[in-house]
Amino acid sequence: MDTYKETMEYVFRKATAADIDSSMKILEFARQQMLSEGKKQWDANYPTRANVEADVHNCNAYVMQHGDRLVAYGAVVFTGEPAYCDIDGHWLSEQPFVVLHRIAVAGDERGHGIGVKFMQEVERLAISKGVHSFRADTNYDNERMQRLFEKMEFTYCGKVSYQQGQRMAYEKLLV
Repeated sequence: MDTYKETMEYVFRKATAADIDSSMKILEFARQQMLSEGKKQWDANYPTRANVEADVHNCNAYVMQHGDRLVAYGAVVFTGEPAYCDIDGHWLSEQPFVVLHRIAVAGDERGHGIGVKFMQEVERLAISKGVHSFRADTNYDNERMQRLFEKMEFTYCGKVSYQQGQRMAYEKLLV
């Protein structure tokens, strides 16, 4: 079920090498937006083209397409997240999970529910693979993602640490 999936007029699919430039434009816009707002989640050196190339190479890169245009990008990982092994708090479960990193929506598509659509498709993909836990994290100053997690009915579980600092960790059990 990793192939094209129609969601109304949007298509959620694995990204290919041909999608890297468009994906980088989406991520670059999001990074510049965060920096202009004084947010600390991403900086001038992250995310990089190498991150996206690795996501594509590892089959973790996904995009949301509207017509012939990419409107969202995210890394959908089913192989774990080392930072999640040491949480200051408690996860809701100890089962296998999907994790979403580097989600970004094209600037002119913000406010149209694309982030929700993207995350709903990640949920569907996870369930199709027999995975019933969805984890993610965000920086303390990323209110946009915190609101998205709340809207998507994630539960705040505690803090996880990365080299760049601590992040708020969330989990949603999928049925």
